[in-house]
Amino acid sequence: MSTEPLWTGYRFRAVDADGWTTFWRLDPREQPFELTDWTGNPERPGHRLWSRAATPAGVRAGWQTSAVAVTLEIRAAPDVSGEIAPVDFLVDGSLHRRTEVQAGEQRIRVELPAGPSELEIWLPQAGAIEVREVSFEGEAVPQPPSGPRWITYGSSVTQCTGAYGPSETWPALVARKHAWDLVMLGLAGECHLDPIAARTIRDTPARLISLCLGINIYGGETYSGRTLPGQVEAFLATVRDGHPHTPIVVISPLTAPNLEGKPNALGLTLDDIRALVELGARTRPDPDLQLIDGRTILTPEEARALYADDVHPDPDGYRLIADRLAPLLTLPL
Repeated sequence: MSTEPLWTGYRFRAVDADGWTTFWRLDPREQPFELTDWTGNPERPGHRLWSRAATPAGVRAGWQTSAVAVTLEIRAAPDVSGEIAPVDFLVDGSLHRRTEVQAGEQRIRVELPAGPSELEIWLPQAGAIEVREVSFEGEAVPQPPSGPRWITYGSSVTQCTGAYGPSETWPALVARKHAWDLVMLGLAGECHLDPIAARTIRDTPARLISLCLGINIYGGETYSGRTLPGQVEAFLATVRDGHPHTPIVVISPLTAPNLEGKPNALGLTLDDIRALVELGARTRPDPDLQLIDGRTILTPEEARALYADDVHPDPDGYRLIADRLAPLLTLPL
């Protein structure tokens, strides 16, 4: 069975001569340099945007099926951080099987419960992943995505490589709770207000957009106090060109107890970053824009208990973030 009509959550689909498909979350045809191999590693040292974009975080497919089993043919390699996440198989909205993915080519066969059911396959949120075929032992009808589309952009805290699995990242949990069609632009280490990200959001139909801004800018020392508000303003202006009245939610960095009060090399603390993000978001009047202070999502005590390091929640931390954000991310009546 062809994968072409089945998958959602990506921007561009590239198929090589052997039939292996890479689902790009940003369009690689718009990047200004050659990609050196199928993992998306760019020639520019230290630049990871395109390898992150080649990771299919949030990419999934659905079927109505009475098959007794499904087989996914996949090829994987560790991402630049050395990680490969699992594949999640959901039946009737609940996790049925979580399967670890090894480096190289493999066929993953999963038995399905008897009788008709709805199947979803969520591809790994970490790793360089390609898919060649999905086959069923029995009947299966592809189901197109349904529900309003939500685009969320952010850092590793949005990509959630450390979540239990791809269906339990905080964006996936929120989207599943609300029955939304998720487009997840979490790009670990690469949320730097790149114009390609703004154009991608601008050109993708959506009913809701959320932007988690600031933590990579703090850690990467990307912008100064002089330049950050203007970059936020410009990013939002580009998004608004394609979404004049779509609700946009801007979320500033979550609490990071071990980093609070520590200036980066440009002299900016996380509180400075939060204030500058808000300043940029408020530069132009926008009645359809909402700001959420990231410090209100988790308390310092919760962060200390649930962070795997200074910045990244552990799997239960991502679940709690989803619980806190789900009632705040809503569509207008």
